[in-house]
Amino acid sequence: MTDKLIFNCTYGKENPERATLPFVAANIAAAAGQEAIVLCTIEAVRLGTDGGTDGIAQPGLPVLTDLYQEFIGNGGQVWLCGACTKPRGITEQHVTKGSTIVGAAKVVEEVIGGAKTVAFA
Repeated sequence: MTDKLIFNCTYGKENPERATLPFVAANIAAAAGQEAIVLCTIEAVRLGTDGGTDGIAQPGLPVLTDLYQEFIGNGGQVWLCGACTKPRGITEQHVTKGSTIVGAAKVVEEVIGGAKTVAFA
């Protein structure tokens, strides 16, 4: 059994609040010593690219660029859905520090291994 937590994020610049909230929760977990991952799917995959968090800010929440860096500094990981990056032309050369492109098999493997998932609908 694992203590890994996977926070799903599906939104990007089009919805700053929903793009930021998974990182807020994941950062709290990472700062508490939990293994925390933000799994970016759909438009959120752009958040893990160079400049992908630039300009994303929701009043009352941390600026996403700063929060992303803090999360990575706390040991967090950002996984970008491979099936979602491909149609958007995102490759490993576009990925920023702390992010990696993963396939669905990796996510399924982690969940079968006991990782808990958190979704922000």
